[in-house]
Amino acid sequence: MKLAFASRKLKKQLADEREMTKAYGHAMPALKRRLDLLRTVRCLADVPQTPPPRRHELSGKRAGQFTLDLTANWRLIFRPDHDPVPRSSGGGIDLTAVTDIVIIEIVDYHGN
Repeated sequence: MKLAFASRKLKKQLADEREMTKAYGHAMPALKRRLDLLRTVRCLADVPQTPPPRRHELSGKRAGQFTLDLTANWRLIFRPDHDPVPRSSGGGIDLTAVTDIVIIEIVDYHGN
């Protein structure tokens, strides 16, 4: 898949292992594995829903976003980078057509 980043700061933090370690030391090994996975798959449907990556769609104020597990509480948050977002006949996001994503943030949204 093609990856884009929500900010230049995030792109820099995820550019190499040293920057990732400075920004996300505790989660860096898993973060690197998830980024490598996202870069190698053809589409979002190819990202496993089972642990350890555990791709799942978010709801509520994060509707339309997806997450991958990094550590117990830390997540890699992203959204499809398509305009319009591809939809299935049932109205949900067509995961087989999502080939570009924007990484929004790496966050512990459970802690607050």
